[in-house]
Amino acid sequence: MGVERQEFGKTKDGQTISLFTVTNDHGMVMKVTDFGAVLVSVLVPDKTGNLKDVVLGYEKGEDYQVNKPHFGSTIGRNGNRIDQAAFLLNGKKVQLTANENENSLHSGPNGFEYMMWDAKPTENGVTFKHHSPDGEQGFPGNFDIKVTYTLTDDNGVEIHYEGTSDQDTVANMTNHSYFNLNGAGSGCVNDQIMQLNASVYTPVIDSKSIPTGELAPVAGTPMDFTQAKAIGKEIDADFEQLQLTGGYDHNFVLDKEDGTFGLMAKAYSETTGIVMEAFTDCPAVQFYTGNFIKEEHGKNQAVYTKRHGFCLESQHCPNAVNDTHFKQPFLKAGEKYDTKTLYKFSVK
Repeated sequence: MGVERQEFGKTKDGQTISLFTVTNDHGMVMKVTDFGAVLVSVLVPDKTGNLKDVVLGYEKGEDYQVNKPHFGSTIGRNGNRIDQAAFLLNGKKVQLTANENENSLHSGPNGFEYMMWDAKPTENGVTFKHHSPDGEQGFPGNFDIKVTYTLTDDNGVEIHYEGTSDQDTVANMTNHSYFNLNGAGSGCVNDQIMQLNASVYTPVIDSKSIPTGELAPVAGTPMDFTQAKAIGKEIDADFEQLQLTGGYDHNFVLDKEDGTFGLMAKAYSETTGIVMEAFTDCPAVQFYTGNFIKEEHGKNQAVYTKRHGFCLESQHCPNAVNDTHFKQPFLKAGEKYDTKTLYKFSVK
């Protein structure tokens, strides 16, 4: 196990961006950068022993300064959507910047993925730190956050979020990696197999993708991934929820005890034999099939388009700050925000 550091580009104001490469004893490789605390690459041995990079991303640090699809991004302070970009906290209205259909999406246009982070290599990964001052993105409180990426001995990528604030605030962070188990740049993921540990999901009102507040059973609908099936099997079905979002872009509430670390999803490629199991202590996951990727020029001269990757974003339910039907992601002043998500790889 070792960590190597190299220059990855420059920010718009001339700061040097670094890329950290971590390799374990099995030959698996994880690459992360201090610009946005982004997961750049995950190289996994396939069934023939060849390494496949299963994460969509860019060749150089400069490209991540645009990154409209949020490839590999650390999202904060709040992942997903907040209706009307506003909510009440302790009786006071908090106004954020709207950046998608009058919503705040992933904390607005100036999310954590567009900031430089302080980086410190660990024995088998990297810890990134960011001080988010009171009022950054509109959120209250000085929020000190660190995100640690660890490449485990058993081929897992663990993401550990820790933080504290001096005022009550929102803490609902996630990682926005797009996975393709045939390899990034190999095309559409429709043939890859997905299973979600969720028997209910949160339907959305309209194309703005704000949940209704209902917990709807997946049974008998194209939203049912309780049994493994191809992602594309029903993705274009005549089903209103899929038509509203152009494919899967929905929040699924996990079938596990609140606060426990457990299975989120399992995915598999018959082509490469690569299996990915995802675990989290969060209550929900956003399953997104890259419906809005448009001509993104990625690694190794690949061009990514619609449905060339899928996301499994561990999270609190979207708009939970405004909806008491869901567990709300408020962090009390002085309390610790502490959550983990793990993506573990193997070959079948």
